[in-house]
Order: sequence, then structure tokens, then C-alpha cells
Amino acid sequence: MRITVDIEDDVLAELMKITGDKNKSPAVARAVTEFVRRKQAREFGRMIREGVFDYPDAPTDPSGHDAANPVPPLYPD
Repeated sequence: MRITVDIEDDVLAELMKITGDKNKSPAVARAVTEFVRRKQAREFGRMIREGVFDYPDAPTDPSGHDAANPVPPLYPD
């Protein structure tokens, strides 16, 4: 998608230096993509801290081992 954005020359030059891109469009696209990913990661971290994801306890087989993990423990109890 093409858009028109006013960005100060010194900011754009610094952005191109940081991203290593020689052209303006790829540098801006990379910066926007990175910004969105970081916001999503921050939101995901907040959700984890607040306990939004409620995972049930892992089932165990009669021997007491974790049925979800097929690898036996190195040092059995």
C-alpha cells in the first residue's frame, strides 16, 4: 500500500542508518513492522502477567509421569 508521510530528513536519515536500508521505503516499512511487533509482544506479556491464559494442569499417567511429555525424566523419583 502506498501512503504519503511527512518525516523530518534527519529522522529518516537516522532510521536508514539504524535499519541498514539504502532506500527510504524499506526503512520505513521495517520500522513500522517492528513497532507493531513490539506492541503486540508487550500486550501478550501483559496478558500473561494478568493470567488471561488459564492452562489446566498437565495430566499424569498412573506412574506419575507427565503424559504430555514423552521424554522420561533423567533422574526418576
